[in-house]
This record gives sequence, C-alpha cells and structure tokens, in this order.
Amino acid sequence: MRELANVFKALSDETRLRILKLLERGELCVCDIVAAFNIVQPKVSFHLRVLKTAGLLKDRKEGKWMHYRIDDSDLFKRLLVLSVIEKIPENNVQEDRKRLEEFMRNKAQGQAASTCKEKTR
Repeated sequence: MRELANVFKALSDETRLRILKLLERGELCVCDIVAAFNIVQPKVSFHLRVLKTAGLLKDRKEGKWMHYRIDDSDLFKRLLVLSVIEKIPENNVQEDRKRLEEFMRNKAQGQAASTCKEKTR
C-alpha cells in the first residue's frame, strides 16, 4: 500500500507532471530538463528522485550526467503515467518544450550552457 501511496504522491506535483510530459517523447539528460524548466539543477534532481523512487522513471549514467526515461517495466504504472500525461494539455508545457528545443539545437551545435557542454563532451 505504501508503494501505491508513493506513486500518487509523485504524481501530485505540477513540476513532476511537467517532467513526465517532457519525457513522453523520450529520454532526457538532467541538463536538458534544467534548461527546459529554467530552474536550478538540485531542484530538478529532487523531482526526478521522487519520480524514480516511485518507480515511474529509469535512469542511466553517461559520464557525469544522468539520463532519465519513463519506466515501462510495470504495466500498471506505465498505464497510469500514460493516462496522466494524456490529460495534460500540450499548451501547459509549450514554453518548456520551446526552451528544450532551443537548448537541444544549441547543444548539438556545441553552444549549450557551459555546465552541460563541458560534461557531455
């Protein structure tokens, strides 16, 4: 029962819902999410940890950076996450996506913020 409560607690925060909405299109690095939300890395990491602890995300380390994606190993949680992010209107994350796309373009051209660029080379 505690696990179920943790899942719903993780889904009860707007920032975490925005993170899930961004991750519906695939894996992202912590620096990508930081750029999309324009908030500090420790705050993003806190929210990612809550989602991971609830079993909603998987992570992998590449160099010094962690990459996150939606965990699809548990069918109930996967369906729950899909149902939740389907209800989030795209316009609620439009600015996040816009900042993310600009950051990704700059990152691909080697012009990303120095904190990410230095650690992803």
